[in-house]
Amino acid sequence: MTVRKIVIAGVLGAVAILLGVTRLGYIPVPTAAGNATIMHVPAIIGGVTQGWGVGLIIGLIFGVSSFLNATVPLFKDPMVAIIPRLAIGVVAYFVYTGLRRRNEYFAIGSAAFFGTITNTGLVLTMAVLRNYLTAPVAWGIALTNGIPEAIVAVIVTLAVVLGWKQIGKAKKSKVSSDADLQE
Repeated sequence: MTVRKIVIAGVLGAVAILLGVTRLGYIPVPTAAGNATIMHVPAIIGGVTQGWGVGLIIGLIFGVSSFLNATVPLFKDPMVAIIPRLAIGVVAYFVYTGLRRRNEYFAIGSAAFFGTITNTGLVLTMAVLRNYLTAPVAWGIALTNGIPEAIVAVIVTLAVVLGWKQIGKAKKSKVSSDADLQE
């Protein structure tokens, strides 16, 4: 793990915490739940841009933050709040890596979609296994929250990752060339 990857993991981990603590990570959607979360998106972005290890670290930061800030018993259980979140960035990395040669946009969008489904699916599965929810309730949550969250995550992840990949690729302007500055 390079210093760059550690720094990026820290920054994206801080973003995940900030989204949760400030409630900025909740986007209003027209479902019974009322909000779609994007707090898992930094783990997806980390996995896609820096690899599965960074995605795993950011997922851990997100999970611990979720656990420490929990207001309901479901997320006060580390098996529900932390363990499933470890897989978000890892899955996103492998989906992106497997598809990027076909089409960059499709690969990033698919990584965001499957990273989100991983979060929703594993959290709800663990909640059912730990007897916090029944399977029918979990399926209802998965459909009403999981799909809007996946759509929002695809949009946000595409915007951020494509923007990130453009940094440093900009051509120098003739207006600001060294020759112009010397005249």
